[in-house]
Amino acid sequence: MAIIESKVAIKDNLQAAVFLGAGDENFRYLQGICEAELSARGAEIFIRGEEAAVNYAVQLIGDLLVIVDDEGFLNINDITYMDNLHKKGDRPGNRDFVAGILLSTSQGKAIKARTRGQKRYVQSIFRDDVVFGIGPAGTGKTYLAVVMAVKALRNKEVERIILVRPAVEAGEKLGFLPGDFIEKVNPYLRPLYDGLFDIMGLEQTQRYLDKNIIEIAPLAFMRGRTLNNAFIILDEAQNTTPQQMKMFLTRLGFGSQAVITGDITQVDLPKEEHSGLIEIQKILSNIKGISFEYLTKEDVVRHPLVQRIINAYEQYLL
Repeated sequence: MAIIESKVAIKDNLQAAVFLGAGDENFRYLQGICEAELSARGAEIFIRGEEAAVNYAVQLIGDLLVIVDDEGFLNINDITYMDNLHKKGDRPGNRDFVAGILLSTSQGKAIKARTRGQKRYVQSIFRDDVVFGIGPAGTGKTYLAVVMAVKALRNKEVERIILVRPAVEAGEKLGFLPGDFIEKVNPYLRPLYDGLFDIMGLEQTQRYLDKNIIEIAPLAFMRGRTLNNAFIILDEAQNTTPQQMKMFLTRLGFGSQAVITGDITQVDLPKEEHSGLIEIQKILSNIKGISFEYLTKEDVVRHPLVQRIINAYEQYLL
C-alpha cells in the first residue's frame, strides 16, 4: 500500500492548545488510537500512513476541531466517543450530541450532555414527568439527573429535591456497619452526596440539607408519603423489588417529576427476588408522559478503560 501524507490546519494557537490538551494529553491519546502517524507543529497536525488510515485520521480530527470551535473544550472522553462513532461509520455533527450548557459546577466548570445518549436522556427529562435512565456505570445517569434536579430547583420549577436509594447489600452486611440505621445506609447514599457537592459546593449543599430543601433518604422511608412540587430521583433502581418500584412510583404528587436510574446488569437482590426495574419496562413502556432512555457503553464518560472493562465483561458472558 502506498504511503501518503496530509495536513490539518488549526485556526490559531489558542485552539491548538485546547485540541492538544494539557501536557499534550489529548494528542498523545489520539496518536494511540489512530493507525496513521500523527505529529504536531504549531497550529498544524501532520498525518502520514496508508491512505485509509490517513483519511480516517483527517475526518476524526476535523470533527474533534468542531467540538473545540463550538465549546472551547476537548478531553479524552470526547475523543473516545467520536472515535467510536467513526468506527461505526457514523459522522454526526457536533450539535447532534451536545445539548449546550446545563449548569456550571461550584468550580465554574460547564456541565453538558456529551454523547447522543446523554442528550436524549436530558431531553426526555425536560419533556416527561417520569424518566427511566438505564445503562452501565459511567454513563452519567445519576449525575445528569442530579444536575437536572438542581436546575429545576434554581428555576423554581420545584420546591425541593428528594434523592432516594434502596439500601441493598452488595456483598456487605448492614448489621456489621457501625452506628444507627441512618449512619449504616449513608455509604449507599454517598454517590448522591458527591454529585451535589460537585454541582453546588459543600456549604450550599449542607445548608439545603439542613433546611430540608434537599432530602436524601433510603427507599424504605418513602412508604406512605405523597411528594408534591419535588424533583425525585431513585438511584440504583435495579435493586428495587417490583413492590418497591410500584410503591415509589405511586408517591408522585402534583407538580413533581421523577427520574429513575439503574444498571440492569448489576442487580444485587437475593436470587429469589425479581428486579422492579426490569419488570417495569414491560408494564409502563407505552404510557404517555413516561420515557425509557437506554444508555450504552458508548455513553461512558469515565476513564477510557471503563469502556474496555464493560466490553470485556460482555464478551466473557457471551
